[in-house]
Amino acid sequence: MNRRTFARNAAAALIAVRAGSALSAAEPTDALTPLRTKPLNIGILIFPRMDQIDFTGPFAVLSRLPESALHVIAHERGPVRDHKGLILTPDTTLADAPPFDVLQIPGGPGQEALMEDEAVLSLIRKQNESGRVIFSVCTGALLCGAAGILRGRRATTHWAAFDLLRYFGATPIDSRVVVDGNLVSAAGVTAGIDGALRLASLVRSKQVAQEIQLDIQYAPEPPFDAGNPKHAPRDVVTAVSTRYRPLTDARRLTAQKVAARLGVPALP
Repeated sequence: MNRRTFARNAAAALIAVRAGSALSAAEPTDALTPLRTKPLNIGILIFPRMDQIDFTGPFAVLSRLPESALHVIAHERGPVRDHKGLILTPDTTLADAPPFDVLQIPGGPGQEALMEDEAVLSLIRKQNESGRVIFSVCTGALLCGAAGILRGRRATTHWAAFDLLRYFGATPIDSRVVVDGNLVSAAGVTAGIDGALRLASLVRSKQVAQEIQLDIQYAPEPPFDAGNPKHAPRDVVTAVSTRYRPLTDARRLTAQKVAARLGVPALP
């Protein structure tokens, strides 16, 4: 390892430690403590053109929580195709969904079509008003923003949509997982696994979460340090950002409309 690489890694580690310490110190868990000793009813929303890993990654964790029942919900009971073609099947509808102790909201390109879907937004609002857990993954956070529940709260989302959180009155936190009261938000796609494990530790225990982590052998060793735009090679960031640009531009326009509706002050 050369001196430059060592210095970069040391600086990154220091930033991570500081961010982690600040996050841990600020994490309020009182809202989740009562759930530790009760059976959990968990709902996960799915929708067309979502990113299936936002669902299947956390599902691998949450489906292993003891004394829990998990429901997959959608507008209708028919098959749902994710944005890469994988077919998922819900077991209940929004109209028939029971109250949930935990409601997970995934993201993906199809999130944009739901930003004015009152059935979805109402589900999120009611969950928040009840004080029960909302768990957003990736751009599922933007749906939470459209529902008006991010104002004055700390949250994270996929790096390509991170700066849009401000349009919803949120405080963007550049972290893989952020906990703010009954809101748990995870960054992009695979961060949903991290978020689900963090949630498992809060609604059950650290040991339960660790047992699940071992069960699914979640010990990632990525072959490249390209999973974050701060570390990825510049040409890689440029290529991926270019592919995202049309969707990001559309999301920004929608976010501006939501900001006007919510009365969030105009951003520079």
